Amino acid sequence: MKLKTLDDLEAHREQICSSRDGSKRIVLVCCGTGCTASGAGEVLSRFNEAIAASGLEKVEVKATGCHGFCERGPLVVIRPPGIFYQGVSPDDVDEIVRETLIEGRPIERLLYSDPSTGKKVELESDVPFYSKQQRVLMKHNGSIDPTSIDDYIGTGGYTALARVLSSYSQEKVIDEIERSGLRGRGGAGFPTGRKWRSAYGQPDSIKYVICNADEGDPGAFQDRSLCEGNPHLILEGMMIGAFAIGARQGFIYVRAEYPLACERLSIAIEAAREYGLLGDNILGTDFCFDISIKKGAGAFVCGESSALIASIEGRAGEPRPKQTHATEKGLWGKPTVINNVKTWASVPYIINNGADWFASIGTENSKGTMIFSLVGKVNNTGLVEIPMGTTLRHLVYEIGGGIRGNRKLKAVQTGGPSGGCIPAEHIDTPIDYEELTKLGSMMGSGGCVVMDESTCMVDVARYFLEFTVGESCGKCTPCREGNAHMLDILTRICNGKGSEDDLETLEELAEAVADGSLCQLGKTAPNPVLTTLKYFRDEYIAHVRDHRCPAGVCRALITYRIDPERCTGCTACARACPQQAIDGKAKQVHKIDTSKCNRCGICMEVCKFEAVIVE
Repeated sequence: MKLKTLDDLEAHREQICSSRDGSKRIVLVCCGTGCTASGAGEVLSRFNEAIAASGLEKVEVKATGCHGFCERGPLVVIRPPGIFYQGVSPDDVDEIVRETLIEGRPIERLLYSDPSTGKKVELESDVPFYSKQQRVLMKHNGSIDPTSIDDYIGTGGYTALARVLSSYSQEKVIDEIERSGLRGRGGAGFPTGRKWRSAYGQPDSIKYVICNADEGDPGAFQDRSLCEGNPHLILEGMMIGAFAIGARQGFIYVRAEYPLACERLSIAIEAAREYGLLGDNILGTDFCFDISIKKGAGAFVCGESSALIASIEGRAGEPRPKQTHATEKGLWGKPTVINNVKTWASVPYIINNGADWFASIGTENSKGTMIFSLVGKVNNTGLVEIPMGTTLRHLVYEIGGGIRGNRKLKAVQTGGPSGGCIPAEHIDTPIDYEELTKLGSMMGSGGCVVMDESTCMVDVARYFLEFTVGESCGKCTPCREGNAHMLDILTRICNGKGSEDDLETLEELAEAVADGSLCQLGKTAPNPVLTTLKYFRDEYIAHVRDHRCPAGVCRALITYRIDPERCTGCTACARACPQQAIDGKAKQVHKIDTSKCNRCGICMEVCKFEAVIVE
């Protein structure tokens, strides 16, 4: 089908909406990467088979993108009324069809149980994880088929593009983006409108737009889920940006480790071309634009703009000094706008709802919503979309459901491996660019790791630095040598061989690396070290002065013993110990031979009486 004019697009949208059967019930099966890995594909197939066998003509089964509540997958939502089932297996499908679709009864054991109250929650809209968010970018992720362009058009998709092509000048688009206050969601937070205006003002006739989908932060999957769940939203944002600056070609740089994202983006691009939304004279106008996918090889540093450009050009993905901005001289030396997935996805909403609407969400200097990947020691993990300025407390306790096992919150690490660790005392900090920076952390691309009292902050700094050292391109000396030296010191401290002088050396190195590194990977890599030294210095002191790990994590600094008051002589620990380091007969108090113990912790894991203690 070729949509040759703006009127054709609107007529097709009306046809899609009028052809929908409002009396149908819809079974929405999350088929994002997380749920697919848990067996969602089999659940989907079983639903199709069971519904066909039951003769239910007024029921439609639809595979959707990520719903966000990934740890609870596979997820199934039945609308109306919006019954939310979690952890669904293929064996549950026949019961769901019989009890819910035919008899109209919810299945209690598949419902979400609120960890704070223990009550079962029937409707998706009442689950605190969802109800306490403000979903804009992820609004349609759990309700449309990401492989269907008609599903996207039916929800109002490509309305913003049509509006721009029919009544906006390039300057008017840029003015709207500037007034909205949209800032880059990839980490730097640079004003999007200012970037577009710079590229628009360049006299070169060849310009490019790039979507940076090279999401490399450990535990972050927001960009991947948007690409998988609503790819046309990203394409539409890129089209509007290309129109604004005068570009005819765009690239989506996505890592090859995201096969589902690559597949769905490819399907979306082909469908857009078939409909005449990509190519020459789009919707009968003078606007010509197309998009290609470039698969990255997985180098974390290629998330940096100059390294990303080098990779697309076929060169080694290494950063280069930025004497000029990419908007002046970027891809193949031409003016180029690079924005993150979430940034491009925000653009259609700004055009459709207006700059004032977008600017009304968030704080004075940080507008709109932000998607966070909430992981770690919280009851509810997954993708969370909230207005800028929402507090960490709301994120962790209201949406995240609090700390697992009723433990105490110790810290929240934001901004990915180069972010900082924020202590529990700052739990009421509003989440925006400026406030996080004040605490030594950053927004980054939206990673958020929650840590409890069982977390060793020295080991956390070592873990994140180990990642950035491994991902450094090695081009500049401060990053290559400085970070590696810091990692050596942290490893030594965790192994019980550090000294108090090492702490001063760490601080000096961290500042030197931050000041002297070429790109943001090196400049921000010391953040976990600096913030843990600032807020958790007592733990460093315990490691180097007392040769003790307060959290009981660093193996070289801990000793396991068995509490005779709690030990029942069940022999579970002795049977599980791989070193045969535990002595004791059945129904007698056991003892650990510390000379044989390798501190693996298996004895503690298998003991049901909490008799194994770490000292």
